Amino acid sequence: MPAYWLRRPDLRRDGDTLAAVDQLVARALEQGPGHCIDYRLDLPKWQFLSHVAERAGLVLHGSGDPAIARFEPRQPDDPLEFSNRRAVFAAADGLWPMYYAVLDRERHPMMLVNSCVRLASQTGGLSDPFYYFSISDTALQQKPWRQGTVYLLPASSFEAQPPLVAGFGDTQVHVAQAASPVPVEPLAKLAVGPEDFPFLDRIRGHRDEDLQARIAADPDGFPWVVPTAP
Repeated sequence: MPAYWLRRPDLRRDGDTLAAVDQLVARALEQGPGHCIDYRLDLPKWQFLSHVAERAGLVLHGSGDPAIARFEPRQPDDPLEFSNRRAVFAAADGLWPMYYAVLDRERHPMMLVNSCVRLASQTGGLSDPFYYFSISDTALQQKPWRQGTVYLLPASSFEAQPPLVAGFGDTQVHVAQAASPVPVEPLAKLAVGPEDFPFLDRIRGHRDEDLQARIAADPDGFPWVVPTAP
């Protein structure tokens, strides 16, 4: 993978950790729709959410709004085919939605370029996740962070993004994105802050005009890497 892709740090996977994660998820789901998780585990929140995405059969959505009772499909402005649809979008990953949760896009207008991918191996398994995060340099200079919320959603109505083969030879690229054409009610939620996001200091800055020029020149060239602005 090119160096600008960030690999997820290792997860704690010992039996006690996994049991504690499973128990906390089970208790949260028992509390009923929209329960706010009382988080007291000795485990970074990004690791907890990563285990949730891998083990609990749920998808996750990050937001700055802590009181969403029902997600309605929306039409995003996105150049990529899968994302250019009216839907509720979520991630089959725990760390990626935290990026959306802690970015204050209401007070700091910005263009975003980001993704979470896994590479398929020759044996059929998947690599650990790789991430790319970039926002408008004018916003990045303002440290546009906020307190946010990651919502745990039922995966039953979501369609996973089909694997890609682009820019990686013959390797299949699995993007951890899913879309639901129908409204979705969250099962539980977790409060997160900038201090919980492990790649806060690795978010890149780009000039919007440079990014737009690269998209126009190569619509399939995601992530259209622009040299980090000085």
